[in-house]
Amino acid sequence: MVTQAQQEITLQQIMAHLDSIRKDMVILEKSEFANLRAENEKMKIELDQVKQHLLNETGKIRADSKLDINLERSRVTDMFTDQERKLMEATTEFHKKDSSTNSVISEISNKIDTEIASLKTLMESNKLETIRYLAASVFTCLAIALGFYRFWK
Repeated sequence: MVTQAQQEITLQQIMAHLDSIRKDMVILEKSEFANLRAENEKMKIELDQVKQHLLNETGKIRADSKLDINLERSRVTDMFTDQERKLMEATTEFHKKDSSTNSVISEISNKIDTEIASLKTLMESNKLETIRYLAASVFTCLAIALGFYRFWK
């Protein structure tokens, strides 16, 4: 059997021992909390570094993309300008050939008109000559007929 005084002493010892354990736990908890806080700070620093690196890489990629887009735009503009120049040259050449063809057609048309006019003149002159020969032939036949008529009469 235990006396009350011994029980209180033992209780006091256990309580003291519990207090020392609590103090040790608080110290351990604080040191772990400090360690966790330090690790958290390290992770924040690393995260900021990764974030900065990511921003730098993103900026580089954007700059490269903009440069590529501008180069491609310039190349397409140059191609468009070159095609437009070729089109203008082809249009100019077409107009030159068209005007040349039109002048040749006009010249041939004038020659044809001249030939038609000369043929009409020739035809009129042949027509008049034919009428003269016909009239002369009619008068000659009439004169011969009158001569025979007179001769037989």
